[in-house]
Amino acid sequence: MNQLAQILPLAHVQLNVEASSKKRAFEFAGLLFENQLGLARAVVTDNLFARERLGSTGLGQGVAIPHGRIKGLKHPSAALVRLATPVPFEAPDNQPVQLLVFLLVPEAASGKHLEILSTIAEMLSDDGFRQRLLDAPDAPTMHRLVHEWATLQHAA
Repeated sequence: MNQLAQILPLAHVQLNVEASSKKRAFEFAGLLFENQLGLARAVVTDNLFARERLGSTGLGQGVAIPHGRIKGLKHPSAALVRLATPVPFEAPDNQPVQLLVFLLVPEAASGKHLEILSTIAEMLSDDGFRQRLLDAPDAPTMHRLVHEWATLQHAA
């Protein structure tokens, strides 16, 4: 099982989310993590914005990996969100973002969160896989796709 699949429960996969801006998408993530993990939504959104101020987490090709370190969080957690309508994100290719993987890691996380980010970036840079996520009819299908994805090294 890949590193994203290990930290992505089905309840954290959300489709057709209405968000009119990056700010609204971050607020949605804050509410999701508050409801699912008991984290204060303001802490989540503040940490996501703090990281975003260092540079956009938009990768290009309509995807972004907003992430943040959360004090008191015991284990990394992720959410996969597909927006109903793409939003501007200051991505390198200037394309709006529709597919977001939110990653929260413990405040003291070091190399582990970089490995997870690398896995997510590799996954989302796969054109076919990204399109399957965009075309998935429901959250269980998206969740299954993440669980079935294998790195190119394992597929060979």
